[in-house]
Amino acid sequence: MKRFADLYTALDQTTKTTVKVDALTAYFHAAADADKLWCIALFTGRRPKRSVTTTLLRAWAAEQAGIPAWLFEECYPIVGDLAETIALVLPPNTQESDHSLSHWVTVVQGLRDQDEGARRDVILQAWDQLAPTERFLLNKLITGGFRIGVSAKLVTRALARATDQDEAALTHKLMGKWTPDDINFKSLVLADDPMADRSKPYPFYLAHGVEDVAALGDPADWMADWKWDGIRGQLILRDGLHYLWSRGEDLMTDRFPELAQLVDFVPDGTVIDGEVLAWQDGAPLSFNALQKRIGRKTVPKKLLAEAAVILKAYDLLEWQGEDIRARPHAVRRDLLSGLVAQLPETAPLKLSPSIGFDSWDALAGIRETARDHGTEGVMIKRADSPYLAGRKKGDWWKWKVDPLTIDAVLIYAQAGHGRRANLFTDYTFAVWNGNELTPFTKAYSGLTDAEFRQVTAWVKKNTLQKFGPVRSVPPEHVFEIAFEGIQASPRHKSGVALRFPRMLRWRQDKPVQEANTLDDLNALLETYG
Repeated sequence: MKRFADLYTALDQTTKTTVKVDALTAYFHAAADADKLWCIALFTGRRPKRSVTTTLLRAWAAEQAGIPAWLFEECYPIVGDLAETIALVLPPNTQESDHSLSHWVTVVQGLRDQDEGARRDVILQAWDQLAPTERFLLNKLITGGFRIGVSAKLVTRALARATDQDEAALTHKLMGKWTPDDINFKSLVLADDPMADRSKPYPFYLAHGVEDVAALGDPADWMADWKWDGIRGQLILRDGLHYLWSRGEDLMTDRFPELAQLVDFVPDGTVIDGEVLAWQDGAPLSFNALQKRIGRKTVPKKLLAEAAVILKAYDLLEWQGEDIRARPHAVRRDLLSGLVAQLPETAPLKLSPSIGFDSWDALAGIRETARDHGTEGVMIKRADSPYLAGRKKGDWWKWKVDPLTIDAVLIYAQAGHGRRANLFTDYTFAVWNGNELTPFTKAYSGLTDAEFRQVTAWVKKNTLQKFGPVRSVPPEHVFEIAFEGIQASPRHKSGVALRFPRMLRWRQDKPVQEANTLDDLNALLETYG
């Protein structure tokens, strides 16, 4: 557990990808196989189920720390994390332990079969054997809320480096419903996977945002198509099988079974880059419809009918078993167009149409109609460009439409996490509904650190009520909220939900009475929902 705590500390103290990968690689070199396996599981979302309620943990921690329950509850919102609060308030450990990560996971799993008294004894003894960081990690395991700031992709990259394997092949091995309880490290990671090479995707080519399109030169050298609002995916058809990979190298094949029929229509040795979209009556549905499918391993028939998907194709990477990424973009598009033209109308593969334009002003005008087409803007690609790997400047650019905005009133504030644990950075906003304010969204990004500190000082001086970590504040400040989309949502009091809301600016120049209304939101919903 000490080694795993050192790994957590190294990951928590940096935002640099290379440093995180180096720390993970060192751990995979040094740890025992069982600990490596649980490390992979924890960082890829395969956490043990909660074994003790948070209510009991809070009571036991306050008792062990010798403090009243009310004092513990006052500490919790300041720290912002229950596991960390418990680790901090407990007295120093009086015992030493050198048990492994896998040992403590086994202890946590065993708690579910014990009565409350036995659980308490086991946990108090464990707390007394572990240093603060180790306690914190144990508490995360107990509550089933183990989330650390490192992506599955970085874990896979480090593991590939530590075991001298291809990263994409290893990604394929780590897919599926495995848990450390039903497989060992050698079988999962080190054993050969005969299908890995055939299912392996190409690295995705990523675009940078463009601000001054005129600086790109002669528009005749460029091609454009729509920037779709879905899930970027790479469809691979080889050996009579198909695979669908996300841009984040997540194997999504089972989540979108509609695409399986493409094996009957698309030739073997074909790899297509495109966008998975929920599609109905010849037009894309909102991302909200597609979001219902994300994360599901199996999809019920009702949802398949309500949010059927297609792949909107915009590039061809492999054709007749040959890697054609080095060919010019225009040539690849012609091949892709010919391929899609031969498919039956009912096939869940559609071509993303090219956008004709003869000047940058003309393209700008087309871009302004993006939301009418259910898209986020346009993609601009040099006609003679190869398909490169990663985010390269020069040949591919994205030109998104400006976000939608609404002026809203701050009514609740909550402390952040990590380095923002002592600042109020998570806000709830409302709009006017007659003479009342109706909450409609939350946002936690967009302000500078100085502005967050200024708001925090005001919140502390003007708190009206406390609801756990949340503080109610008087409606005195207006913020401009930017967002990418809006959908109807019966789960929200306002009846709407925003996509990617963030604070564009603090409107200290605007009176609260001039904030937008629920009618304004509904008008946006009618236009863009």
